Amino acid sequence: MILLEINNRIIEETLTVKYKNALARLKPESIDVTVADFDGVLFHISNINGDKTKVRVSISLKFYKQLEEHGADELLKRVYGPLLIEPESGYNVSVLLDVDPENIPGDWEETVKKVGLLKRNCFASVFERYFRLQEDGDVAQKRAVINYRQDETLYVEAQEDRVTVVFSTVFRHEDDMVIGKVFMQELKEGRRASHTAPQVLFSHREPPLELMDTDAKVGENISYVTFVLFPRHTCAAARDNTIDLLHMFRDYLHYHIKCSKVYVHSRMRAKAGDLLKVLNRARPQNTGRPVERKTITGRTFVRRD
Repeated sequence: MILLEINNRIIEETLTVKYKNALARLKPESIDVTVADFDGVLFHISNINGDKTKVRVSISLKFYKQLEEHGADELLKRVYGPLLIEPESGYNVSVLLDVDPENIPGDWEETVKKVGLLKRNCFASVFERYFRLQEDGDVAQKRAVINYRQDETLYVEAQEDRVTVVFSTVFRHEDDMVIGKVFMQELKEGRRASHTAPQVLFSHREPPLELMDTDAKVGENISYVTFVLFPRHTCAAARDNTIDLLHMFRDYLHYHIKCSKVYVHSRMRAKAGDLLKVLNRARPQNTGRPVERKTITGRTFVRRD
């Protein structure tokens, strides 16, 4: 199974073209592009005040206010620094890039990569905070609740020896639930192959025990996936990779469910096509001439259509 990219490729490719055209001394062109990403996230690439050498990239997250409570603004200032500007109207965060050939820095490719990770870095704030809380032993903080999608919620809690991350997800179709259970079983079994992998728990209809004191939803089409992260997963050396994998988990799960359904449907269509070929070969050919046939007693007769 493939892993989804944590960056936004369209953003990166668009900005790369802008920088390369500027370095080639081509005439700058205006830009106004809106890009959709997972979890209802929107990007907007545009110019400021008609200046074609100033490219603004803005991001809109419906749950950004909840991320702000866990240090999203501080993390973005640390990562993007002077690139941050006043957010565009209707968006939560904006960065400004100068593509004037005289002002392009030598490490512009790194800047493009950072901007492509804007959504990931917004999400990272809540994970980083609770990883540090567990590391410092400050486990009195209340659980983080992020409503990252409609009817779906992310819960993060720091405990003395672990960080617990719970995803609630809604399966819109019954067959999604069946395939989803298979995936969850594979994730649980994966720990046998790697003893360093985090523990994965899966519960259907009812929330896990960690959420019994909350308003977590209950229903036939609702499931909860719990990751139990130990210090080896949340330490400084492994922290970034853990965040990369965690924040894309829900999209990874549903993407592979859809891919599995497409594969099953394509195999069914191929099998139906093979059966139709067999039936067509078994059908007698009508040549227009009388055909001699035999009865069960051995007598022959000619049938004329």
